[in-house]
Amino acid sequence: MHLFVYSDLSAAARTELSRQLPAGIEVHFADDRHSTRPPVALQSAELLLGNPPAAWLTPLPPHLRFWQIDSAGIDQYQELRPDFAVANMGDLFAWPCAETMVAGLLALLRGVPQLAVWQHQRHWEGGAFRRRLGLLRGQRVLVLGRGSIGLAVAEQLGGFGCQVQFLARTDPQAQLHTRTQVLAALPDTDIVVNCLPGSATGYVSADFLAALPAHALYASVGRGSTTDEPALIAALQAGRLAGAVLDVTAREPLPTDNPLWGLPQVLLTQHTGGGYPEEEADRIRVFLRNLGHWQQGEPPENEVALGRGY
Repeated sequence: MHLFVYSDLSAAARTELSRQLPAGIEVHFADDRHSTRPPVALQSAELLLGNPPAAWLTPLPPHLRFWQIDSAGIDQYQELRPDFAVANMGDLFAWPCAETMVAGLLALLRGVPQLAVWQHQRHWEGGAFRRRLGLLRGQRVLVLGRGSIGLAVAEQLGGFGCQVQFLARTDPQAQLHTRTQVLAALPDTDIVVNCLPGSATGYVSADFLAALPAHALYASVGRGSTTDEPALIAALQAGRLAGAVLDVTAREPLPTDNPLWGLPQVLLTQHTGGGYPEEEADRIRVFLRNLGHWQQGEPPENEVALGRGY
């Protein structure tokens, strides 16, 4: 049986995965990750781990029987219609993603980016800067999406006494369910944290941003496509939004000429939000556990329907 791996695993992680594979499974690691044509090894694989380009999977490899996506997001594969089990990483990255958003918001409110610049310049600003600092404590926060990341954000913000409400179309525990309700709530919102999936393209639009007060902060860890990026840039440049923490952008890597690079009130965390020391080991652990389920004829954990988007 053949396993094809398209994942940015280190050499040590590759060795460990190979060591832990059940007997009879031969593994091939993708080394050319930028080819426009799928490798021959993928075409003969029964098992797939990772996130190869969607073009490599059109059509789907004829022998594929189980696919473990090694991310939470699956929207890039929504056009595919596999007749076999597909799983994602579920809530594996939820807590670190939430910590990145909270860390970024704290940094902006407490002036850390500017202080870091002054430290590099050996410039002492001192007391005059104190009056420009804000507090996360007690902020009114709207979290877009009540999935695992959104819930982790709310849990962490609870320690700061924030007033958190959720947008979720179908979750009865969310406070807001429609765009009309969201637009009505935005003028009384201090912080928006976007955890939406890619299916919500352009949800954070120009009219959304215009409804926020000028002191508001925006944080995004869902998908870059859910934010109208030109509208966000315009709002930041005009001072109609106080700042943004962006783990995701419309294009990645972010083009060097994108204005977001030069805006001092923007923190770009470069899609690193889900990272933590044990990430590789945990991704391998999830795959091996689901491989065991598949071999036993059981459904995998965190099974997804690509066409549905979750």
